[in-house]
Amino acid sequence: MTSRDTQSAALASDGKLVGTANTISHRHPVAAIVARGKSFVASVASGTDERARSQRNAVTAFAIRVISAGLLYITQILLARWMGGYEYGIYVFVWTWVLVLGGLSPLGLNMVVIRMVPEYRETGDLARLRGLTHGCSLFVLTVGSTVALVGIAGLWLLQDFVASYYLLPGYLALICVPLYALGDLQDGLGRGRGWMSSALVPPYIIRPLMLLIAMVVAHDIGLEMSAATAAGAAILATWFSAILQTVLIGRRVAAEIPADHSAPRAYDFRRWLKTSAPLFVIAACELMLQNADVLIVSTYLSPTEVGIYFAAAKTMSLIMFVHYAVGSAVANQFSALNARGDRSALVACARDAVHWTFWPSLAAAGVILALGHPLLWLFGPQFTSGFPVMLILVVGFLFRSALGPAEFLLNMLGEQTRCAAAMVVTAAFSVGLNLILVPRYGLIGAAIGTSTSLVLLSVLQYMIVRKRLGLDIAIWRLGTR
Repeated sequence: MTSRDTQSAALASDGKLVGTANTISHRHPVAAIVARGKSFVASVASGTDERARSQRNAVTAFAIRVISAGLLYITQILLARWMGGYEYGIYVFVWTWVLVLGGLSPLGLNMVVIRMVPEYRETGDLARLRGLTHGCSLFVLTVGSTVALVGIAGLWLLQDFVASYYLLPGYLALICVPLYALGDLQDGLGRGRGWMSSALVPPYIIRPLMLLIAMVVAHDIGLEMSAATAAGAAILATWFSAILQTVLIGRRVAAEIPADHSAPRAYDFRRWLKTSAPLFVIAACELMLQNADVLIVSTYLSPTEVGIYFAAAKTMSLIMFVHYAVGSAVANQFSALNARGDRSALVACARDAVHWTFWPSLAAAGVILALGHPLLWLFGPQFTSGFPVMLILVVGFLFRSALGPAEFLLNMLGEQTRCAAAMVVTAAFSVGLNLILVPRYGLIGAAIGTSTSLVLLSVLQYMIVRKRLGLDIAIWRLGTR
């Protein structure tokens, strides 16, 4: 048989197989779906290429965020039930400040390490890799400690202008800031190497679990279920999880790049901080987008209304864990593929990321809205009044999911300055709109302001990705120019 005959026979055989597969698919659609699902799972579990590793990381990050969302939700429900709407609203307010100050303290270095670790590994620059790991950890811990001390001093100096019920919980919450910041940095160091479990389990599983356990113990021994007690439990949970995370990441780093006294650490803080500047702006604006509504509601409305809004917003924002899980999984791949110059693989990775983000988010949104009233009732009967907030916020969340993890793509491919500009515009817009709408329309105004801001941010990031990177990442128009 000639080579051409062999090829023809193979093509004929393939055609028969395809025809048979199509026939089975038409006759047994459920069996076909199951077979494709098994094939996908097998390829993810056993694949050794970049895409399979990205998929495994995405699945791991997704699973961790799902479990985390469940733990956080149960914890918030128990806190609201035990503390009541008033004390719960106070705790929400002070913990929101921990999220803001702790998220700002890394100064963007938690994102820099995600970008630099793959670059240094690709180029074999182990000296700077050692310096990055060691130097940034100490730097962020120092900044976080300074922020906490300044915050405590400021709260003491301004105590006459702060509502008395915020003071003690506020002092306690600020103690969380240094280790919260260190945890963010360790998160980035782990994600930069694709170590999803070590990076994500401590902050997203251990921390809420420790908070829940501490509050259960406090409840059982008869401690007052107040915002101060919850803030004390948060100190225990934050410090324990961050220290554990640092130890786990440190051991894996030591195994990957053993200490070599003949090759000392090299520190390139000028480049790292220069790169982190726009990333810091992005982080600040992201935090403002996530928390401005709660802080502004706290200014104009009662702690009880703060608690109701927070419960509704966080219930609906459960769908965003898909967005961040996928972004966490693929960010280091974006950086590595860009450093390697592999354009086709980068395009495929971006396309996959959009699909992995939108469709699970859409499904989750449908389920959460269908169960909206019962979910809010779990916090307490008065919390069901927050359901309209969920209906408004879902628009912004889904619109952002429809464009995939665009900010991760921009930050990893050197467009962090333009991404920062988009974030600044959107954050300012969000604050301004909330300041206008919240005094007039209360919780509904906060939801409209936040949802509108998310749509604006998505549009701006989409335009930058399309113009600067040549990628069309909208779920309805995937491809490249």
